[in-house]
Amino acid sequence: MKFIKNISILILLLVSSLSMAQIKFEAKVSKKKLGVNERLRIDFEMNKDGDNFVPPDFKDFQVVGGPNTSVSNFWSNGKRLYTKTYSYFLAPKKQGSFTIKQAKIEIDNKIYKTFPVTIKVTKAIEKPKNPNDPAYIASKNIHLVAEVSKANPYLNEAITVIYKLYVAPTVAANIVGDKQTPQYKDFWNQNIEVKAFRPENGKYNDEDYRYVVLKKVVLYPQKTGKLKLEPYVLDLNVEVPTSRYDIFGNRIVRKVPQSITSGSRTINVKPLPEEGKPADFNGAVGNFTLNVSSTKMSLDAGESLQAKVEVSGKGNLKLFELPKLSVPSSLEVYEPEHAENVRTNLGGMQGRISDIYTIVPQYKGKYPIPQVSFSYFDVNSKTYKRLTSNEIIIDVVNGPSSVTTSESSTDNSIKQTVTTNSNTFAFIKTNSDWVATNKKSFFKSSLFWSLLLLPLLLIPIAILLRNNREKRNADVIGNKRRKADRLAKKYLSEAKKALGQKEAFYIALEKAFHNYLKAKLHIETSDFNKEKIQDLLLERHVEQSVVSEFISILENCELARYTPITQVTMQNDYDKSVKTIGAIDKQIR
Repeated sequence: MKFIKNISILILLLVSSLSMAQIKFEAKVSKKKLGVNERLRIDFEMNKDGDNFVPPDFKDFQVVGGPNTSVSNFWSNGKRLYTKTYSYFLAPKKQGSFTIKQAKIEIDNKIYKTFPVTIKVTKAIEKPKNPNDPAYIASKNIHLVAEVSKANPYLNEAITVIYKLYVAPTVAANIVGDKQTPQYKDFWNQNIEVKAFRPENGKYNDEDYRYVVLKKVVLYPQKTGKLKLEPYVLDLNVEVPTSRYDIFGNRIVRKVPQSITSGSRTINVKPLPEEGKPADFNGAVGNFTLNVSSTKMSLDAGESLQAKVEVSGKGNLKLFELPKLSVPSSLEVYEPEHAENVRTNLGGMQGRISDIYTIVPQYKGKYPIPQVSFSYFDVNSKTYKRLTSNEIIIDVVNGPSSVTTSESSTDNSIKQTVTTNSNTFAFIKTNSDWVATNKKSFFKSSLFWSLLLLPLLLIPIAILLRNNREKRNADVIGNKRRKADRLAKKYLSEAKKALGQKEAFYIALEKAFHNYLKAKLHIETSDFNKEKIQDLLLERHVEQSVVSEFISILENCELARYTPITQVTMQNDYDKSVKTIGAIDKQIR
């Protein structure tokens, strides 16, 4: 008996190990060695459907395509063969040896992991110039150009860089994202918002192209000499027409991932001329005006006024300091408040900047605010210019005298004695006129009666709400319809979020159908075929028209991922899915 028991345990262990060995989850790569300018495809393949797929962190690569999901399910020699694959297209970020870590998936309540894969990335390789190669065709028909307004500016002179993407009429391009954005480390920079990509017709190398403006930036060089503009690099999906046609006579288009660069540019920045440079020049470059003003010309001692030093015009307004305001020592002056009203467009900075000084005189008399001088470099005339304000006289009418004179008996010199102002706070109001308030009794007031009668008025409202709720609960058909609509929206919420992104939308839509059928018909992904779904729905008393509509949506999902689809078509498919799932949920038994 003990021998038979041991044999049974051995058989069970063998069967268990065989069943475990039947499940495969592998990572397969298109190549293990590639150039930094090449692309890599990695497939995560399983022979049984699972849930909760978690891809590895592709930290050393840029994902330029995917995840794409494909399912193969067929019978061969009486044996069922099933394969499900998640595919990614990767672009290496730099040279070196990198490891793609494990992916995970849950199959039959167990976690399976792939083995790590090591990829070696070498320097850029020369791609074959095959005129029939879609990648070569894409590279010859897509161009990213950085147009610089001025290659030899002065220090702190504004220049504009406009990045344009030129696309030949024979191909189409979709932007995946920025792979490398210029940092402009030796420039003060300001991005100009591009609100929409509007295609326009233009010329590139004397050939007809369409182009869009991707990025605009205004730069003010902060160093002299040769300064480099870093390249702007984009990842694109380029649609290249092939020589093949589909069954409807339409030319088949192949999508090719492509990285494109604007190349680096060199800006030769000239120093400002030394000849004629004023001693007080502080770096202002452009065309400006100067204005010095005061809010009051006459006031009493202890009152305050605001004096403003303002420079307006066009130039590097945010990159220099305003001239200081000097006032007599007998005026109390506070630190200025800086204000800016500057906008930046393709012509550079325009607007005004100002320093506002608060001044409080303590004594009676007339006080001059001297002239303010400001110098700047005018790019148009290539000369330095000086602006000077007028002198301002502040008249303090009422207040104590600042000095008294007395003659010394020893040296016959005149000494000035400062007298204190005994009435410094005379302008502050110290008396108040108090007004008595009448306090009303709460008893028998309007608020008293309202609070007393409100509960009585709420009783019929509560009864009415309860009757409506009972009536709603008794409406079985209506409740079932509302429940069906909620269920449809729940499963299709992810698809709605992905509207406008073709592949993501239809993947989410298929996943919603999969989860819904799993919940309602209790079938697995391995049984996810249209014939079986149709039979099961008809058996559950769903109308033929609704079943046909559902199968039609499934076919649309399969076809849409390989054909051009508009936003309107995706919205129609989504609305049709909500309506059909709701109808199925109401009719199914």
